[in-house]
Amino acid sequence: MKNGGNSMTKAIRIHQTGGPEVLKWEDIEVGEPGAGQVRLQQSACGLNYIDVYVRSGMYPVGDMPAILGMEAVGVVDALGAGVDGLAVGDRVAYPMTLGAYAEARLIDADKLVKIPDSINDETAAAMMLKGLTAHYLLFRTYPVQAGDDILVYAAAGGVGLILCQWANLLGANVIGCVGSEAKAELARANGCHHTILYRDEDIPGRVREITAGKGVAAAYDSIGKATFESSLDSLQPFGVLATYGNASGPVEPFNPGVLAPKGSLYVTRPTLATHISTRELLLQGAERLIDAVAGGQIHISVNQTLPLAQCAEAHRQLEARETTGSTVLTI
Repeated sequence: MKNGGNSMTKAIRIHQTGGPEVLKWEDIEVGEPGAGQVRLQQSACGLNYIDVYVRSGMYPVGDMPAILGMEAVGVVDALGAGVDGLAVGDRVAYPMTLGAYAEARLIDADKLVKIPDSINDETAAAMMLKGLTAHYLLFRTYPVQAGDDILVYAAAGGVGLILCQWANLLGANVIGCVGSEAKAELARANGCHHTILYRDEDIPGRVREITAGKGVAAAYDSIGKATFESSLDSLQPFGVLATYGNASGPVEPFNPGVLAPKGSLYVTRPTLATHISTRELLLQGAERLIDAVAGGQIHISVNQTLPLAQCAEAHRQLEARETTGSTVLTI
């Protein structure tokens, strides 16, 4: 809907779950915003692993056909009744509302955050979901203190690079798990103090070596099934395992009794949705994130850009672990 009104616009939709090939670039119609909604003309979308979970069917999507994607940046094109605090022409972004893979969309106004001119579209599209994930992990799930040892998985990924930078700013000793020497170098350039090549090295063994036998205060694990045991075995007494993603599949059921002899450990499965479930929570995280990015303390690495129409290729690259940092789909 590049020309406004109710004309046709394009979106990436799925008619069934499956591999990247189920993603289709199709015509859709975007109507007028209802009460409390706005219509956005979008300029860029973020790519996130949750998009893969929805496309594959791991996370149920509801009625088909469905437009995928969770985050984007755009300009307000029309306002519905009762919308306060936004005007046509405002530049906004959002972190977690299904339907982002589109040239234009309707969205509830209370999901949107204004973006300052100092942050460009690609950065804005890449920073909200990943940055707010890093925010809740570091400030809420396990509030990192200066001097803490922490373990970050996928340290060269989109969330990982933000986590490493932000944790470093907070004074943590950051240990990052990565899949290659090139990714290790990237993680180190973004505040990671030590790297572990998880394919070649014993993760808990290396963690104990780096921490002089102590273990880490927190493990931030987006991999899931394949790394759950390694994460537990890397923690110090009273340590926290935040298992917040399923890149290798969901963690299998386990007996909580194992947490006692391993050091009275804590395991939590947080999600961003809960941490932005109220306007107050969303703004609290977004303001802190925007200030850190606009102020130059945190750099968002957009290392791959593809047109939204080539979304299937972007999914393939992400799942093949060929990407680093963030991927942005441009419109």
